[in-house]
Amino acid sequence: MKQVHFGLIYLILLGVSCKNNDNTDSSTGILDQPKDSAHACMQVPQRFGMSADSSIAFGGDTSYRNMVLIPAGSFDMGGDNDQADKDEYPKHKVTVDSFYMDITEVTNAQFAAFVKATGYITTAERKPNWEEIKKTLPPGTPKPADSLLVAASLVFKQTNGPVNLNDYSQWWSWVEGANWRKPQGPGSSIKGKDDFPVVHVSWDDAMAYCKWAGKRLPTEAEWEYAARGGRINQIYPWGNQAVNQGVPKTNSWEGNFPYYNEQKDGFLKYAPVMSFTCNGFGLFDMAGNVWEWCSDWYHAEYYKTLANKNSVNPKGPEKSFDSQDPYTPKRVLRGGSFLCNDAYCSGYRVARRMKSSPDTGLEHTGFRCVKDIR
Repeated sequence: MKQVHFGLIYLILLGVSCKNNDNTDSSTGILDQPKDSAHACMQVPQRFGMSADSSIAFGGDTSYRNMVLIPAGSFDMGGDNDQADKDEYPKHKVTVDSFYMDITEVTNAQFAAFVKATGYITTAERKPNWEEIKKTLPPGTPKPADSLLVAASLVFKQTNGPVNLNDYSQWWSWVEGANWRKPQGPGSSIKGKDDFPVVHVSWDDAMAYCKWAGKRLPTEAEWEYAARGGRINQIYPWGNQAVNQGVPKTNSWEGNFPYYNEQKDGFLKYAPVMSFTCNGFGLFDMAGNVWEWCSDWYHAEYYKTLANKNSVNPKGPEKSFDSQDPYTPKRVLRGGSFLCNDAYCSGYRVARRMKSSPDTGLEHTGFRCVKDIR
């Protein structure tokens, strides 16, 4: 699914849905987007008008613990099959230097250590600032009730049956008090889930963690190269076998979204890291489980600028652009989530690109880090 950001949250609160001209779903953010739909029709504001906490200092860990060396190499970046969206083309040659990458998504235990050391307060734990929000909304957009402008995040709720897939409020709830410590809101906790991926994490939160850990977020090119695990022009980290064929290969939505999950993979929502086989580079969960932030700005036309040449260590575009949502800059996310399936989304494809505003986090958003070789 595409990443949900606050603009979508806001419109959900107002009871607004979104359709494109052919009645397919056009979601913004990591609400896992239907594979044939256009990108983003919701307007997406920033919550705070600020970036990662500038007071965060390096925690002193210079090791490569729980990381694996990704060898330097070249690959063809971009769509591999007919599920690919237009922003995955043209396929183009990319070369990356070697780097280290976390073998798993950042876990609750790792993020808790960061928060304990720094006192960091995540996006979801802070009250939104309406003065900042309205700067990136269409003129005349009404202010929501003060009771809705609270520290909160979106929580997935399974429905009792088929619903209109253009109405995101059917399966997402704006839950006051939902955050990384309480993924489903008050009454929930991460007790006993140290090895689960941390969720409800914004790009700003991920950047703050990276600063403390002495790491960084992967570029979009590094992420895709690593996800491919040395395979050439194949669809998934494991090859070309369809996601629901054979033994479970990732944590995804198996069945009819959003009401029936067969749970052949053993999980309704996110799973502990390392629950499935690693790819050729020794990386776990490069498909499914939770979406992962990359460092790059999202630009719908970016790949066109890289056509017919070999790009070396590309860092992404200088600015963000999404023609269907010109109001808000967005960052890239990769990898899909536990809500993806082929009928509604193909987010676990290695070439699948998603995007969201940097202050967005929800129940299926996480990250992993990389580190340069000293």
